[in-house]
Amino acid sequence: MPRIVVEVMPKPEILDPQGKAIASALPHLGFQDFSAVRQGKRFELSVDGEVTDEALAQARKAAEEMLSNPVIEDVVDVRVEDA
Repeated sequence: MPRIVVEVMPKPEILDPQGKAIASALPHLGFQDFSAVRQGKRFELSVDGEVTDEALAQARKAAEEMLSNPVIEDVVDVRVEDA
């Protein structure tokens, strides 16, 4: 079953306390190569049948109006993935 994947990230100017917490924990767990982390959200929208242009447009609209908070988040990707 195909799905539409929506990725949402905090705007660059918005503080990301979860990302900072993860970044500070990584070295303690032996991961030394990372200097920063930004944490976002991923949504998977399952589609019955083929993903049409209309379904993709609806997903983009839902991403902008419901799945993200446009004041503090950007929709960075809306794409089709095979399950």
